[in-house]
Amino acid sequence: MSLKYKITSKYRLIILVIFGMIALTSCTPEDSFGNNGLTDTHVDASFTITPVEGQANRYVLKAQTTNVIASKWNIGEGIFQGKSTEEIFLPDAGSYTITHIAIGRGGSTISSSQELVVEESDPNAGNLVVGGKFETDEDIAQWTILSISASGANWTFGSGSATITASDWNQQGLFQAIEVQGGKNYTVDMSVQGEGSVDTWFEVYVSTTAPVQGSDYSADGTKIGLNTWNGCGNAPFSGKLSQLSCAGEGNMVSFDTDTTVYLVIKCGGGNVGAITIDNVELRGTN
Repeated sequence: MSLKYKITSKYRLIILVIFGMIALTSCTPEDSFGNNGLTDTHVDASFTITPVEGQANRYVLKAQTTNVIASKWNIGEGIFQGKSTEEIFLPDAGSYTITHIAIGRGGSTISSSQELVVEESDPNAGNLVVGGKFETDEDIAQWTILSISASGANWTFGSGSATITASDWNQQGLFQAIEVQGGKNYTVDMSVQGEGSVDTWFEVYVSTTAPVQGSDYSADGTKIGLNTWNGCGNAPFSGKLSQLSCAGEGNMVSFDTDTTVYLVIKCGGGNVGAITIDNVELRGTN
């Protein structure tokens, strides 16, 4: 027998073994894990909500743990991975839907929700912006359009958001007056998303300088924002403005005395892809 024949026979044997294994596997009645007996169908997602004694606007969420191997929660800001017991802080008065997602063996999930009513805003960290969620006509009525350019820029309001579009180097603003305390630090922020813009500025001010209709706005006070020349806002984006910002001095501001300030949001440029804002906040930090 030649060496060539021995090698050929060896490879034929290997091929036959492989085909035999494939045939054996294809005959196995259980191909998936969908019915493998490991998935728990008796997962309980129930939980309790208990106010933290002596601490306003803080609550303990406690899920039962029988047959639950992991927990996820949603307190109105999106789903997050958590523990069976979580302490949450809800600084703003309002009604919240609290959802617990229980995960059992085999990846089975079930959810349970409860409504939680927060009667009063936290005196320190409560949001001073009125209508910052743009959810109702009353919310939208809290804002005043600041006309800067005669045309070519426009704020529009949807259910739960405000959107600015602009072109040909036009701009337009949005503002409201807010009462603040002297000697107190405040932070300004909002959710912002966009499809990407060219030659665009998006700026947020908190200042004692009142806006004037028909005039550009540039004042002392906090300024954060997007600026395509600085490298943000060019590509599609979504998130907190404080995290995306590449313009200004930061999102914290304070004033020496109790006073009226103006929260001004303005945007314009050569080609502003739609920029949408929501959850506008001005909160105390001390």
